[in-house]
Amino acid sequence: MIDLQFGLAPLFLLLLFLVIASIKILREYERGVIFLLGRFWKVKGPGLVIVIPGIQQMVKVDLRVVTMDVPSQDVISRDNVSVKVNAIVFFRVVDPEKAIIQVENFLMATSQLAQTTLRAVLGKHELDEMLAERERLNLDVQQILDAQTDSWGIKVANVEIKHIDLNESMVRAIARQAEAERERRAKVIHAEGEKQAAQSLLEAAQMLAQEPAAMQLRYLQTLTQVAGDKSSTLVFPVPVDLLGKLMGQKEAPPRA
Repeated sequence: MIDLQFGLAPLFLLLLFLVIASIKILREYERGVIFLLGRFWKVKGPGLVIVIPGIQQMVKVDLRVVTMDVPSQDVISRDNVSVKVNAIVFFRVVDPEKAIIQVENFLMATSQLAQTTLRAVLGKHELDEMLAERERLNLDVQQILDAQTDSWGIKVANVEIKHIDLNESMVRAIARQAEAERERRAKVIHAEGEKQAAQSLLEAAQMLAQEPAAMQLRYLQTLTQVAGDKSSTLVFPVPVDLLGKLMGQKEAPPRA
């Protein structure tokens, strides 16, 4: 009887070890891809999962959003400007089965695909578009990545271009371009102001020409303003026709 008990003890310990080893606990954001004798069986989790050692294998998959930093890439724009661009990709696994079976390492595959896609998309645009239309470029890269990673069970949620680094010569060229653009706008605004002022002067002249007395009053008002100057000598031109009107001269009647 004692020999039988000693013979069953190792078997009991072995069964206890197998039971403990077969118990797996998955967190809320984890899923387990179960393989039965090397073939895919099912996806389990979260919570308590039983995996029979030696017969079944489980691969854990994290379903949380992954923040991946895309290394700086050398990009040549459509107008032949060399820039360095880096970005951030936000994605998560939506189908654990495909993420494990369809691709060897979905993290590495997504990173390499993001780098090549970033170079390909930005290379189709000019430098001005890269700097001014970053939101549209982010959307283009995100849509291409999402379409290509769909077969891997991965959903690309967002892509953000962080930095576009330019060399010093290009930075100076952009600064000169911006300065020239500001000067052009200033000249256009100044010319528009001159045009509006000329139009206002024309309208004022037409109004004053309708009544000769108004011209005389305007002349006297201008003379009063100039007289306030502290200069000892004051030179003020007087039109002959206006002087004649001030002195009460009248035009001679036409001869018969």
